[in-house]
Amino acid sequence: MSHTLPALPYAYDALEPVISKQIMELHHQKHHQAYVNNLNAALSAQASAASADDVPTLIALQQKLRFNGGGHINHSLFWKNLTPPGTPGNDLGGAPALSEAIASRWGSHEAFVKAFGAELLGLQGSGWGWLVSKGGAKGQLEIVTTKDQDPINAPDVPVFGVDMWEHAYYLQYLNNKAGYVEGIWKIIHWAEAEKRYNAGVENLLKL
Repeated sequence: MSHTLPALPYAYDALEPVISKQIMELHHQKHHQAYVNNLNAALSAQASAASADDVPTLIALQQKLRFNGGGHINHSLFWKNLTPPGTPGNDLGGAPALSEAIASRWGSHEAFVKAFGAELLGLQGSGWGWLVSKGGAKGQLEIVTTKDQDPINAPDVPVFGVDMWEHAYYLQYLNNKAGYVEGIWKIIHWAEAEKRYNAGVENLLKL
């Protein structure tokens, strides 16, 4: 079974002015599609190598599977944890359990946003920033970063993530990474984050 590019749950221009239509088209149609294509190619090569009992090739394929599989997982989650600004999903009131957990962990929503932003801006090179529920749904909340396309591994739950690769913002924000980080809160899908916090996420790479 091969993987396919998931459709966006909104139009390419729906996240403007926070993220431009041009960036969304390139990010989804080119970058995410490349991860899907490369993952399928790596899985096909893995199947052939397994049939041939070619252990060196199986070992060599692990990095391609991790990078492209992670890219597919992370972006599939990312599209869903964003919503057009001003829509009901962006209302923090739609995430009562998560809001309470954030306030308990960081003292206030404002303190959490500040701490999360500091982690995003402190990330060197390419990677992601995540709010994670440790050990499963309704766990201790932590802010973590992952390098390149490394995903959040089970049993931890990615409540929401922010793509900090330059392709996610540079065409619009240039070197103003802080502007992108500040704007992302206007399009976080808090209702989706609440669902993940309470129930976890579905396995996106079923074979």
